[in-house]
Amino acid sequence: MMNYPSHKLRVPDEVAELVRNMHPHLWKKIKASLQTILSDADSGKTLRDELAGLRSFRVSRFRIISRISRKKVIEIIAIGPRKHIYEETFRILSKKTGK
Repeated sequence: MMNYPSHKLRVPDEVAELVRNMHPHLWKKIKASLQTILSDADSGKTLRDELAGLRSFRVSRFRIISRISRKKVIEIIAIGPRKHIYEETFRILSKKTGK
């Protein structure tokens, strides 16, 4: 377990908006989980294949998908229910790279 006190958390506007509109109980869990990720960027599960380089952090039935950049920024890619989040993450990444 590594500590990353010098990392910053970057949450895209659309992800922040999604979190703001969640039920308060889930919002609190997500917020606490983001603090956990910020204090230990290696927390969660390493993803493979098309999502290699990303991590998935479990929050009830939801997942927080993130990646660590070389500039010491933990970027939140997506937050959503496990049922759809991996396909959604792949779609977001494909859109960013223009595939």
